[in-house]
Order: sequence, then structure tokens, then C-alpha cells
Amino acid sequence: MTDSHPTPGADQLTHFDATGQAHMVDVGAKSETHRVAVAAGTIRMKPETLALIQSGNAKKGDVLGIARIAAIMGAKRTSDLIPLCHPLALTRVAVDFEIDVAASCVHCRAQVELVGKTGVEMEALTAVQVGLLTIYDMCKAVDRGMVMTNVRVLEKHGGKSGDWTAAV
Repeated sequence: MTDSHPTPGADQLTHFDATGQAHMVDVGAKSETHRVAVAAGTIRMKPETLALIQSGNAKKGDVLGIARIAAIMGAKRTSDLIPLCHPLALTRVAVDFEIDVAASCVHCRAQVELVGKTGVEMEALTAVQVGLLTIYDMCKAVDRGMVMTNVRVLEKHGGKSGDWTAAV
């Protein structure tokens, strides 16, 4: 029995074969290139919660330091969480947080890189979401109403499809 994997067009989902069955995309014939993805997201909270994060006096410790480590771990474990993602040997995961007092939120930005046959958009998105979830977890005792929003890919580089940047 042969497995049919037609070359997808712009209107085809790549994680389904010709018969509609889910499969992991075959990247065996792809060239290895330097690939980069940048993703970002935000968590909004009460000003008092943000002040706790800024002061470093949150009950559970250094919120952003722990969230950064969690985000990096999330990027590394993406294939364990998303069923059809390939396990990847990442070469770099950088996670930054920016406190926005005026908007009472924390912005998270993750850049993920590798030299490989498939992109790292999912790893960058996972890093951001896990970082934001960690902030929520560490601060939920004082603010259960925090909202995570605007998680998205900002840019990707490398591979056959080349560079892509999100519209503002």
C-alpha cells in the first residue's frame, strides 16, 4: 500500500493525505536551511498584579524569570504537545518580556531558530503561550481575571517559502 502525499497548493492543508487522513508531513526531501520564527503575545492584568511582578515580591518568586525558563522548555517540548509537529533540535530559543505599565500588561516575545528541514513557528508560538500561562499560574492567587491575547507569529525566515512578516 502506498501513501499518497501530493504537493500541497496554497489552498490545501498539509497535515492530511489525499484520502483526508491525518499524517505527519514528510520533510525528508526538503533542504536544511537556517530557519527562524518570532512570535509574541500579551497578558493583561490588574495594575496591582503588575506591580507585584515588577517588585519581584510575588509569593512564588521571580515571575518573569520562571516564565522565561518555562517558555524555553515549552519550545523544546512542542512536539510532545502538538500531535503532528516534528521533534526538532533547536539551536536557539530567546524569550523576552516587556512590562507595559500604561496598559497594565506584560508582552512576551520569543525567537526560535534551527538549521533543519522544517520551520519553527509552532515552537515560537508554544514558547509564548507557555510563558504567558506561567505568569498566569504564578499570579492567579491575586488576579484570576488575567487575559492572554494577541498570540501570533510575527515573522518567519528560511525554507522554501522564504521570508514572511505579519501585517501590522
